[in-house]
Amino acid sequence: MELILITTAFFAGFLALKCKLPPLVGFLLAGFALHFFGFESNDTISTLADLGVTLLLFTIGLKLEIKTLLSREIWAGATVHNLLSTALFSLAFLALKLLGVTSLAGMTTEHIVLLAFALSFSSTVFAVKSLQEKGEMNATYGTLAIGILVMQDIFAVIFLTASTGKLPHWYAITLFALPLLRPVFYKILDWVGHGEMLVLFGIFFALVAGAGLFEFVGMKPDLGALILGMLLAGHAKASELSKSLFNMKELFLVCFFLNIGLSASISLSGVSLALLILLLLPFKGLLYFLTINYFKFRVRTSLLASLALFNYSEFGLIVGGLAFKMGWMPSDILVALAVAVSLSFILAAPLSKMGHQIYLHSGKWLQEHAAEKLNQRDQLINPGHAQVLILGMGRIGTGAYDELHARYGKICLGVEVRDDAAERHREEGRNVIAGDATDPDFWERILDTTNVKLVLLAMPHHQGNQTALAQLKRRRYSGQIAAIAEYSDQLQVLEESGVDAAFNIYNEAGSGFARHVCQQLKPQFTANK
Repeated sequence: MELILITTAFFAGFLALKCKLPPLVGFLLAGFALHFFGFESNDTISTLADLGVTLLLFTIGLKLEIKTLLSREIWAGATVHNLLSTALFSLAFLALKLLGVTSLAGMTTEHIVLLAFALSFSSTVFAVKSLQEKGEMNATYGTLAIGILVMQDIFAVIFLTASTGKLPHWYAITLFALPLLRPVFYKILDWVGHGEMLVLFGIFFALVAGAGLFEFVGMKPDLGALILGMLLAGHAKASELSKSLFNMKELFLVCFFLNIGLSASISLSGVSLALLILLLLPFKGLLYFLTINYFKFRVRTSLLASLALFNYSEFGLIVGGLAFKMGWMPSDILVALAVAVSLSFILAAPLSKMGHQIYLHSGKWLQEHAAEKLNQRDQLINPGHAQVLILGMGRIGTGAYDELHARYGKICLGVEVRDDAAERHREEGRNVIAGDATDPDFWERILDTTNVKLVLLAMPHHQGNQTALAQLKRRRYSGQIAAIAEYSDQLQVLEESGVDAAFNIYNEAGSGFARHVCQQLKPQFTANK
């Protein structure tokens, strides 16, 4: 059976990729097709699916700062949307009940509100996968969408705890000591190095220290993985740890999407109700847009974040399963939820992928906030009198900034992806802003680059420098561009793509090292020609 599952998943994902859809759409359809031919989910697939979700939440935590959740647009935005969408869906289902929809006829008003509550959530797994595939996890709209999803996950944990009547054990109070252990966690992460022990560290902290510990005290395991990830987010190796777990997490998530399809027993009444539920999805998306836009985000940010959240959540299936087990809703509702969640993924995938094109066609019809009233996280960027733009303020970018500043004075503007790193640079006297130069959103916010004569692409990843170069070309930037690379073939690619100068960081480091030694030590060599 496992061979059939792997083969079907591979070919379905491959076909979806060729149709310019995310592979997860193929995995969902593969699950439905296998179920149609009599295959069912089993304990192995369910376990691997759960592991994938746990690792996903852990890696989200590694990129999430607690202060992000405390911002008003996140906690208030998630709360307001949850209340409004629950009310809207409740009214719609009550109207359908009055119209005689059979599946809803036997449900009380309280149980209809519960169904509406389940559909008010969006899928963390789907949204994060879509953002990762587009490389826009660090975009303003991406961090906004993830923050809302994390708040929704917290709401879900509270509901599941309350609905089952199962309170955490009294010793769950010891979890409040976890932040005090952060220095110990940091030290262990320093000690494990960069190889296989780093991967094992991530698995241990996600599945044992996080999920296992929270399950032991009677709380939702996934929440533990998320919180442990957030505690490690400030470490310098957090990004490296996330990347080391990437492939394993992606493999397990294949089982997650397969499992949804394999778990759905299709019935005519269930499919009919699912289509009605799907018709309500645009209203849910509209509520997201209005809520986010209320907090003074640009139309583009509000629209793209809404498209990232434009789906129903697998949490609806969890609530449906719990309600069915307790006799609160018939089996047709559970089928309808499974089909509606799956169809929402299939519908949302191309919409999310075409988000930028949708904005270009619809943005002109939507009213924009005045520039001075925009949310601080979405403010426009004015390079001022900067003549050099340095994209990537790591060791190489910082060295280049300091050298140019020593030679020519205050002519540089640095761009660093992490807010805390940008803040440190500013404290050290450098002119640095936070931004992701690989994100089209960053370039949309820049007002004017006419004073910029030189751009240095100093990001540590070749793909990032290539993406930033493509953005510069798209904006018809006419100044000079220089880039760094690790390998000779990358130098060739950059030169063919249009950079004016490309430098191998290892060769340049070697010559720079020799030059520095000669200047410092002034060795008395005898020339030998």
